[in-house]
Amino acid sequence: GDCPICCLPLSLDTKKSMMQACCNKVICNGCHHANDLRIDEGKLQHKCSFCREPTPSTEEDCEKYQRKRIEANDPVAVRQWGREQYDKGEYIRAFGYYTKAAEMVDVDAHYQLAVLYHHGRGVEKDEKKEVYHLEQAAIGGHPTARYNLACQEGGNGRMDRAVKHWIIAANLGCDEAIQKLKEYYKYGKVSKEDFATALRGHQAAVDATKSPQRSEAAKQEQK
Repeated sequence: GDCPICCLPLSLDTKKSMMQACCNKVICNGCHHANDLRIDEGKLQHKCSFCREPTPSTEEDCEKYQRKRIEANDPVAVRQWGREQYDKGEYIRAFGYYTKAAEMVDVDAHYQLAVLYHHGRGVEKDEKKEVYHLEQAAIGGHPTARYNLACQEGGNGRMDRAVKHWIIAANLGCDEAIQKLKEYYKYGKVSKEDFATALRGHQAAVDATKSPQRSEAAKQEQK
């Protein structure tokens, strides 16, 4: 997806963005850093860079905001709460929240359901349901879901379909997809033209996530 402030595509590297606890918006580090600079200069109060609500300072406040968003049927908040249940090992509860978020057309919730069906956590293992949720996530633009679909097709001997999925994933900026295409190009399973097109598409996707503000934020993190 895109950062709701600068409207540039978010990097697939989740370390380069952060979710705001108050509104559940995912903000790029560049916009967050720019907001912090204005706060430090005394030009802004210490508030969320998107919704301008006071930033939660305790876990209790964060949970309060999150429950408020869940009650408002915010699919991102519902899915995020499911993730918290998953991390606690509460897979059945995670399944319930992921299912609710998926019903509200949350792409990542579909991907997380595919993960549950793959590992049999909270549900019985079911490859058909896993593939269904991967397909729904991939249609919604989820790069990892698209990559996993390619691996499924490749494992079933349908290399032509696998290559098409990997190319789409590469065009979304998926590094793993480029590595797979590179590997199969060496084996002669991917044409030179397709590999070159995927390389250009991948680089364009990566370049689209760059900005001076994001570069400055990355420099500050390295200090």
